[in-house]
Amino acid sequence: MAVQPLTESEIEDRLSALPAWRAVDDHLVRSYRLASHKAAAALVADVARVQDELDHHSDLTLGYDTVDVSVNTHSVGGRITALDVELADRIEELAARHDAH
Repeated sequence: MAVQPLTESEIEDRLSALPAWRAVDDHLVRSYRLASHKAAAALVADVARVQDELDHHSDLTLGYDTVDVSVNTHSVGGRITALDVELADRIEELAARHDAH
């Protein structure tokens, strides 16, 4: 079955389990703050590994002690899909292990 964009209500429903994530301009977005640049870089490396496992990739921006994430599904015209929510959930699990907030 092909990946389909989520409706606005489906997005809102799924984001209820990911309260720090937001839907902005057809992207799921989240910013994390970490204890140091090294900690932020380690989170990026772990996120990259999970993205390769899922074969679904987000845009990651590494700052001094921050990581910004933005994801959508290019194959459906840059809309939000269940793949994006799954990736956001996996990133959230990783971030907790890195003490990101």
